Amino acid sequence: IWISPPFVNLYIMTPLHGLAVALLAFTGGWILCRADVGDFTPCLQFFYNSWPPKGLAGTPVCQRFCNQYHFATLYNRQRRSPWFSAYLYSVPTGKRPKASWKFEPQLAYPAADGNMIPFPPGPVDQNVVESQAVELDYINSTYTRGHLNPSLHHQSHEDRASTFTLTNVVPQKAGSNDGPWEVLEQTINETLAAYCLGEAYIVTGIIPYQQDEPWLHNRVAVPEYLWSAYCCPNYNNSLPQELQEAFPTYAAIGRNDRNSTEEIVPVDKTAKKEFMGYDVRQMPLATLEMYLKDRFGTLVSVFYEQCTGSV
Repeated sequence: IWISPPFVNLYIMTPLHGLAVALLAFTGGWILCRADVGDFTPCLQFFYNSWPPKGLAGTPVCQRFCNQYHFATLYNRQRRSPWFSAYLYSVPTGKRPKASWKFEPQLAYPAADGNMIPFPPGPVDQNVVESQAVELDYINSTYTRGHLNPSLHHQSHEDRASTFTLTNVVPQKAGSNDGPWEVLEQTINETLAAYCLGEAYIVTGIIPYQQDEPWLHNRVAVPEYLWSAYCCPNYNNSLPQELQEAFPTYAAIGRNDRNSTEEIVPVDKTAKKEFMGYDVRQMPLATLEMYLKDRFGTLVSVFYEQCTGSV
């Protein structure tokens, strides 16, 4: 098997048996888990009322780590990046796990075990390279690995470690990832920890460019915006005034390109230089869905009945 010309200088082919050895060493054998890719049925618990967002087309991935499902992702194979990840929030404890980046073998081999696997220290199997993003895509780029499902929003070590898979990551500018977007994740964490009394369902996704879309190494599409929304049906009614509009739903869109126009998210001209142009705008869920409809050209519904229906 030969490497296709665009990747000759970037990737080195590994024999097919190399992946098999890695899989066997990690799982103790091959297990048919086709439902982990192409069907959200095994992981509907991560969606409010077991209802995945509607309107976006892609490959459903039930993210499995250590033989347990931890969250769900709608993946786009052509872009080699996710449209969104959906998960249940839990109050975080302990330190952030060491970043051990993983991949999804079942995207490359449908009959492979469904557990995500750490990247090997050497060359990566070519079928994996073709089916999804790999670590080399991000090395020496001007983008960070931006989690859609962040480690910060989870309690158990396994939940937190499972977020370090490149199918849960998009190319994100450091000015966004380390600035206003990080502040948003912290704000959501503090708000839900203090006032959400039951399950909190979070969906975080991306908005693509309308044209002239940047790509990493002509392989991984870069989003123009990131968005996030949560649904907490059961919450403390004694909310401070500034959080009256934050329940049961909350949404936001963040800039990933400081040169984007300001129709969706205005720019704060007083922000620190390194964060200027990467602002986050908070908004009602309906406003987020309006922008998603406008950009994707189809009706996008994030939560069942906008998080007001019975469960």
